[in-house]
Amino acid sequence: MLKWKGWSHREFSNPFPAKLVIEKDRVYIENSNKPHGNGIIDPENFSPYPKNPTIAKFFKEIGWVDELGSGVRNIYKYNRIYSGADPEFTEGDVFKTIIPLTTQATTQATTQATTEEEDGIKALLEFCTTPRTRNELQEFMQLKNREYFRKKILNPLIKGNLLKLTIPEKPTSPNQKYYSDR
Repeated sequence: MLKWKGWSHREFSNPFPAKLVIEKDRVYIENSNKPHGNGIIDPENFSPYPKNPTIAKFFKEIGWVDELGSGVRNIYKYNRIYSGADPEFTEGDVFKTIIPLTTQATTQATTQATTEEEDGIKALLEFCTTPRTRNELQEFMQLKNREYFRKKILNPLIKGNLLKLTIPEKPTSPNQKYYSDR
């Protein structure tokens, strides 16, 4: 379940619409605000203040929000890990959060995922030196979604001649097994 904490920060007497905008190099969020200061928030000297204390308390009681101020701290912590850049929070009549997205972080995450996927495919092909069922292959890859496995892994390996069928004349046979020439 997605837990959006914006309701406890929303200033409902201001008609400014809440916005979430995703751009190539950043994500920014704007929300109406009852400011307790103006300008960029310094995380070292940050004092959280609920915009709607009653709503904030209610959402905390039902477990939809964490402790006051944890969102700012978590965004600073995790954004540094994922993008290597600091987010920016600006206090005013409109509260604005800017989450920078860096090419380096995106490229690094993509490269890591691609490398892990390639390693998994190599291991799968090695595993298939003995003919295996689709279920065995799927379990080996630790993938639960049968359709995803078939479309994204199994079919491309067959089309690329990296996996062969033990019963090629009946590709959908329940007795079908797959093997690698490696």
